[in-house]
Amino acid sequence: MRTVQMTLDDKLVEKVDNAARLIKTTRSGFTRMALEAALKEQAEKQLIHKYQLGYKNNPVKKDEFDIWESEQAWGDK
Repeated sequence: MRTVQMTLDDKLVEKVDNAARLIKTTRSGFTRMALEAALKEQAEKQLIHKYQLGYKNNPVKKDEFDIWESEQAWGDK
């Protein structure tokens, strides 16, 4: 593990400390969780953007998936 120095607004530090106390962790632990969540969210946004670009550059053609209609099992038969 590595120590990183950060500059934060006093009100933000107070909010982080309160939140950390609620979930019974430390300021560092809470910050690690928050950073991991933010990185996961960013990765998901990048993946969504890639999918959107893919479909924009290669849109689904009309009737492209019709062949799979007979393969669907809806459970009502």
